[in-house]
Amino acid sequence: MVDRAVLAHPLFTGVSMEHLAALVAELASPWTAAEEGRRCQVRGGLRRRAPGAGARYRLVFVDRVIVTLIHLRHDLPHAVLALLFDVDRSTVTRGIGEVRALLAQRGCAVPDCPGLRLRTLQDVFAYAQAEGIELRLDATEVQVRRPAAGRGGRRAFVSGKKKQNTMKATVIADWRGRTLWADALRPGRVHDATAARAAGITGCFEYFGEVEVLLDDGYLGLSRDYPGQAITPPRKPRPGVPARRIEQWDHDRHAHSSDRITVEHALAHHKYWKQLRRWTHRRDRLPDTYRAVVSLVSDRRA
Repeated sequence: MVDRAVLAHPLFTGVSMEHLAALVAELASPWTAAEEGRRCQVRGGLRRRAPGAGARYRLVFVDRVIVTLIHLRHDLPHAVLALLFDVDRSTVTRGIGEVRALLAQRGCAVPDCPGLRLRTLQDVFAYAQAEGIELRLDATEVQVRRPAAGRGGRRAFVSGKKKQNTMKATVIADWRGRTLWADALRPGRVHDATAARAAGITGCFEYFGEVEVLLDDGYLGLSRDYPGQAITPPRKPRPGVPARRIEQWDHDRHAHSSDRITVEHALAHHKYWKQLRRWTHRRDRLPDTYRAVVSLVSDRRA
């Protein structure tokens, strides 16, 4: 069998050995608490044997974290991972489900603030207003399987932009391209501005009046409702205006694009993880998967 130490290499997991060690230390306690809670519910009371007694895990917690990272990074089937770790496929499936849920609950790391993580949109706006940070917001789509024939809502996933069945995520990044927040995924047919409004961005604009967010042309409605806060590219001048006005518009539009491009860089880092390029599993598991990947990507220090 393959040496399990080899499978912990960054080429397989997508994270450094130091990052992996920190993840194991961070997630061990909540995983143990959740496991003890599940066992207590199954047995109907407190444990009767001393800790450590009974059957041993064939897939220990460290291996469960590594299996989950390999699955997220390379989208290897559960049966292949079970063969690599010499366990049953159901063990891998259960382990991935447990660790993925823990990763999804972590939130996004805050630059230069170890231990502090942002989990809600309100957290992001409060952090931006306190630190005087200009945010960047954009939406990205992940291709998913088409719903089975005869089911209602099949057209809800058809993206008008991609012309494919997709699910859409709204993402916020800072000026360095570091991910600060990702919304729960919505069907691809939902408009970008509608998804942002549904996530609660209008309430954040009203409560945090000093925060500015750079947006693209898909959010013109927000720019109209919250001028000075929701900033979209300048509108093209009408025909017949002086050439100097056209040059100024082109310069301003290029400057806006250069400032906003960091959120595109953040989205590109998400797509390094193969599962977010094309999702071939159950759609109800994609939101947790996306948030898990976002939490891992936000940990980067550069």
